[in-house]
Formats: sequence, C-alpha cells, structure tokens
Amino acid sequence: MNTITTPIAPGLWLIDLNFLGNPRIIGAWLLYDGKEAALVETGPASGLDTLIRGIAEAGVPLNALKHLIVTHIHLDHSGAVGQLMRQLPEATAYVHPRGAPHLIDPSRLLQSASRLYGSLLETLWGETLPVPSERVVVLQDQDSVEAAGRRLVAHNTPGHAIHHHAYFVPDTGELFAGDIAGVRMPGYAYVRPPTPPPELDIEVWQQSIATLRQLDLKSLYLTHFGAYQDVEFHLNDLESRLLNWGELVREKLDAGAEEAEVIESLHQQAQSEMEALGIDPAEYDVAASYQMVAMGYIRYWRRKREKG
Repeated sequence: MNTITTPIAPGLWLIDLNFLGNPRIIGAWLLYDGKEAALVETGPASGLDTLIRGIAEAGVPLNALKHLIVTHIHLDHSGAVGQLMRQLPEATAYVHPRGAPHLIDPSRLLQSASRLYGSLLETLWGETLPVPSERVVVLQDQDSVEAAGRRLVAHNTPGHAIHHHAYFVPDTGELFAGDIAGVRMPGYAYVRPPTPPPELDIEVWQQSIATLRQLDLKSLYLTHFGAYQDVEFHLNDLESRLLNWGELVREKLDAGAEEAEVIESLHQQAQSEMEALGIDPAEYDVAASYQMVAMGYIRYWRRKREKG
C-alpha cells in the first residue's frame, strides 16, 4: 500500500486523499503537538477511509483529533466533517459564519451541488452528514484558534466562495489557503484559478489576494495541492491568470459565443499555456475542470450584465 502521508514541517503532515484513485488532487493538513491533533480540511466523505489511514500513518491517535478547521464548505474541502464528528465525540468544527448553517444542515448545499454533478454526486463526494450545531464554532474575520501547537488566524477571503477563510499562522508564516490561492501541482510553476459557479467574484478575489499580500507569508499550503514557498510568484501567477481567463470568457460572450464554444476556447488557452511550460495538464484537469472553471466565469459575467 502506497504512503499517503508526507511530513511538511514540525508537527505538520499533508495527507493525500487519493481522490477517486487520483493522487495529488485533494489534500488534508494534519497538525499534532504530541497531545492533541487538528485537521485543516477533511476532504469529501468519499475520502474518509483514506483520511483515517493517513492519520494513523502519521502516528497520530484518531482520538487525539480535537479540531476540524474548515476553509469553506464546498464538498471537496469539508464534506467529511459530519461523518468524522460521529467518530470523534470531543471534536469541534470551526467555520466561516456564512458556511456554518450549511455545515449544520447541508440539505441546500447538496441540492445546489446536485445541479452541478447530477447522478455523480454521491459517487464523487460520498454521504455528507450534518454537524450538531452545539459542536460548531463560528469564526469571524481575524478570530484565532489555538490548535495542536499552532495559533491559526482566520482571514475572510471571499472571491472563490463567500464563505471562505484562509488560516494564517503568524509565528511561522504558514497559510492554509483553501482555494483562494488557486490550484497548483507539485513540481510546476503554474497556478490555475478554480472558478466554479455560483459565487465567483473576480474583483472580490483580487481584494482577497491583496489581503494575503499584506501578511508575512513564508509558505502556502494548498488543498489542491501541496506546499510552496515562492509566495510572490505564486500570487502573481494566480492573479494574472484569474484576470486573463476572465477577459477571454467575457470577450467570447460579447461576441455571442455559446457555452460549449467558451469552454473549448478556455480549454485551448490552458493547453497552450501548459504546453509552453512543458506541463502535463491531466492532474490540473481533475482538480479544476475546464467546464467548471468556464461555467463560473460565464455566470459571473451574466450577473454583471443583469446588474447593468
């Protein structure tokens, strides 16, 4: 059986959830100080068995896990929280105020996700269970959590989702970025913006990137996927592509293109960018598909038109 747990820093491991048999797509960040443990991201419920195996592989007792820290409530990031809480009667979940109602009652979240994924919903994400309200702690912007030897400060970072927090560790310069810092595969100098519908907001995302630039960042920890220290390059590459792809989609829509043509144009643009850098696009395509990326932009520009 392949190793799925990688030590990243003292008291910190990255667990590869091997999503649907694909490595390096979804990660969970495990913290442990010898007394208590925490997770930033649980991944989807479909990856729960792999997550538990990864915790054991790191040598961390499952019952030491006291803190489940949610960057946002998309199913690939937090879908396993409800199931995991059933196994951890002493654990607490921490979440953005706008995400908390959907963690407690995921019915509307699942209804929205079913419009995107249809009959594949449970195959992709597993069974998403509610979290008891009394075990949920709502974090406001710049609230902090003391967990497993680290103080994590929540920063409100919308743009990808309105209910998004990135968690900064001031003592070490580490940032658990969720999706606000994009998608990047290990070994590549290329950052893809994950822009699924329905909450993409390009201007707000730029403001969140500006928020990150004001922090003394040393390491970016991405759910999709891995740890990176070239912070300035990474954020610049993300912002540039976020804007350039947005303009490409806007121009196509203004020219009357159908959705399928917009998706294909974005596909061709990305393929050309990656080929120029010698990158195999396969891993990126699983983590942030062209269809979802394009549909997020399309919805964004249509909303802008409706608002005049």
